[in-house]
Amino acid sequence: MEELSPRQREIFLWVRERIVATGFPPTRAELQAAFGFRSPNAAESHLRTLARKGYLSLQGGTARGIRLAAGKGEAAGLPVIGRVAAGQPILAESVAEGFLPIDRGLFAGADYLLRVQGMSMRDAGILEGDLLAVSQRKDPRSGQIVVARVDNEMTVKRWYQEGHQVILMPENPDFAPITVDLRTQSLAVEGIVVGLLRRGEFL
Repeated sequence: MEELSPRQREIFLWVRERIVATGFPPTRAELQAAFGFRSPNAAESHLRTLARKGYLSLQGGTARGIRLAAGKGEAAGLPVIGRVAAGQPILAESVAEGFLPIDRGLFAGADYLLRVQGMSMRDAGILEGDLLAVSQRKDPRSGQIVVARVDNEMTVKRWYQEGHQVILMPENPDFAPITVDLRTQSLAVEGIVVGLLRRGEFL
C-alpha cells in the first residue's frame, strides 16, 4: 500500500474523524469547505488518490459515498445501518451508511450498529437517532429487545413469545404492540440489541 503525503494523510485522518464524530461519512462539499479547496473537483481528486492508494473506497451516486477501506479503521469498527428497504438484507453493502471505527469489544458480540428511527422505544431509553449495537443472534429470550423483520418491514421492539404467537412490544404508550402468528405471517429476527450509543457519547 502506498505511503501518503502529509496533505493526503491530513485529509484521510479528517475523513476518519468525521465518521467517528457523526457516524456518517462527510460529503465532498464538507471536505471542500474544511480544507478551503476552490472547487469540488479538487476534493474529489484527493479522495480518488486516497482510494487508489487503498485507504478509502468510493461509491458513486451518493453524496456520502465515502468508506474507510478494510484495515484502515473498518476492521476494528462496526457498520452503521440506516433505513432498510423491504426485502433487503440488513447487512447489504448498499444499506450501510458508513463505518464507526470503535472497539468491537465495547459491546459483547455486536455485529453492526442500527440507527434508530422513531420513538416507539422511548421509555426504554432508546431515542430517534441513537445507534443500537446489535448481535446477529437469532435466539432472543423473553423480554429482550430485538431487531425484527415483520412482513419485510424492520422494527425494534421487546420480544415475547407463546407458542406460535409472538408479541413485539413497544416501550411507548403511543404505539400499539405488534402481534404475529408464526403460522400465517412472516417474521425474522435480525438480531438482539446488546448496547446503545447516543450522539454525545461518540462525539
